[in-house]
Amino acid sequence: MAWFSEEKIEEVRSRNDIVEVIGNYVKLKRSGSGYVGLCPFHNEKSPSFSVNPARQMYKCFGCGVGGNVITFLMEYENYSFPEAMQSLAERAGIELPKTEMSAEQRRQESIRTTLLEINTKAARFFFAKLKSSQGKIGYDYLKKRELSDETIVHFGLGYAGQGGGELYQYLKKEGYSDQVLKETGLFKMDERGVYDKFWNRVMFPIMDIGNHVIGFGGRVMGDAKPKYLNSPETRVFDKSRNLFGLNYAKQGKKSNMLLCEGYMDVIALHQAGFQNAVASLGTAFTQQQANLLRRYTDEVLLTYDSDGAGVKAALRAIPILRDVGLRCKIIHMDPYKDPDEFIKALGADEFEKRIEDAQNSFFFEIEVLRKNYDMTDPDQMTAFYHEIARKLLVFSDKVQRDNYLEAVAAKYNIRRDDLKSLVIRYGNSVPEGYRTQTARQNETAKRETKQESGIRYSYRLFLTWLINEPDLYDQIKELVTPDDFFEEDFLVVARLLYQQLEEKALVPAKIINHFQDVESQNVVANMFQTEFKTDMTKEEKEKALNELIVRIKEYSIDHRIKNLSDMSELQKLIQEKKKWQNAERLHISLKDG
Repeated sequence: MAWFSEEKIEEVRSRNDIVEVIGNYVKLKRSGSGYVGLCPFHNEKSPSFSVNPARQMYKCFGCGVGGNVITFLMEYENYSFPEAMQSLAERAGIELPKTEMSAEQRRQESIRTTLLEINTKAARFFFAKLKSSQGKIGYDYLKKRELSDETIVHFGLGYAGQGGGELYQYLKKEGYSDQVLKETGLFKMDERGVYDKFWNRVMFPIMDIGNHVIGFGGRVMGDAKPKYLNSPETRVFDKSRNLFGLNYAKQGKKSNMLLCEGYMDVIALHQAGFQNAVASLGTAFTQQQANLLRRYTDEVLLTYDSDGAGVKAALRAIPILRDVGLRCKIIHMDPYKDPDEFIKALGADEFEKRIEDAQNSFFFEIEVLRKNYDMTDPDQMTAFYHEIARKLLVFSDKVQRDNYLEAVAAKYNIRRDDLKSLVIRYGNSVPEGYRTQTARQNETAKRETKQESGIRYSYRLFLTWLINEPDLYDQIKELVTPDDFFEEDFLVVARLLYQQLEEKALVPAKIINHFQDVESQNVVANMFQTEFKTDMTKEEKEKALNELIVRIKEYSIDHRIKNLSDMSELQKLIQEKKKWQNAERLHISLKDG
């Protein structure tokens, strides 16, 4: 449980009202006994994000996320559990214990904290190496790229030595074991020995939005391959959920963000005064990164390379940005390849002009598409118009689609009514490629929910029922016990819930405190928030509850029979199952109202 006691975690959670905290990030509207709003974790037009003040929990019925106030901060701000605790403690005026621990205790207590600590020391090591005689090749390279000393210090740029294991030896002297060093991704370990993964490279520390060093990128000096090498994914480094430079860009005064391909582009733009530049981390742009950007801006300007690969990357990024609700424009840098080259050649003022002239991303897509057709050939022109009609279907909002239809028809001299007819025709049978990613994800989620008719669904329904009607506990506790739950996560939660009900101190949000990673917290939150049919009579509800109890008990008995080690118990279990198969003997009564 990290280094916080259960009592301290609960004090922090209970002193931060979930409606107030989430209300700082999401516009909430009263709905019955709770609040609803647009989910901050996926793009949606109708609110499916629900906050329950009585339970002090939230749940999105669109994308499935859920949890308590600590979970929300971890998910939204990409905080670790201790970071979320610290933020909420400060908000509530609570002082957290600052117990000094040895390096070994920290390693035992939190491997994540240790990895961040090692990354910070590695960054300092690389920075010191850059200013040494051995790092002159790296320093000269950066100066040749016209980076100032101030910029080098600002981004913490460094140099990895000529080979061997200098970093490894340094960190070993700092007291770290091979087991934890292996988890950093900074070393190669095999039967031949241990070697630094990065050598003869200029080093770019990668930081999360909390300014923690979570990984590294390295640019080789010379012609070796690969030209750029990034840290592998670790417990602290998820490439799909972070962006290079965002820790600085989020503090900027610009209303938009510049999305680049490379680290040097970001650094060159920041040095030129464009401190709203970020880049993905050596992989294709992801929806998680788009959602991360959505927290800080409504508009993204793509500054991808002007070559064929850059155009393809832009075409991949545009629908991802659109799906999360971000406006997108394209900055054209011809005749230069990338922002770094452009800034060096023409300067910041000219780049500012290119920003002002940035092209609407939809028109960029259409222009790229048009190059595939010979517009002097009537058949190919017709095919192009049909393709435009299909493309217009990416806009689910009718007003927005009509506005784009008018603009496209005018730009390409197409009769408006003809284009609209095509859009209507294709809209009746939308091709898979033109459905938004969000729509596909929602449909997948619905299919998975429909298919979840097994024991896990029964467990979730039962736990939710107990939370909704805790007065049932005395009737149920001898019939279904926590030991009847044979999924590990449900077993833990059932024991905690039964303990609260026994003590008559029901606080579902407190149970989530026992889980520190966001994924587990989402799973637990979902256990408590299964939807019920609202149009059932009292008799129908009682029948459903009794059948649910029988289903869980029969599964429990069958599971014990299958895993029986003492065959003398078999006859007893068979007799017990026969009793439960007579469902008429069971009758749990619900209160009226």
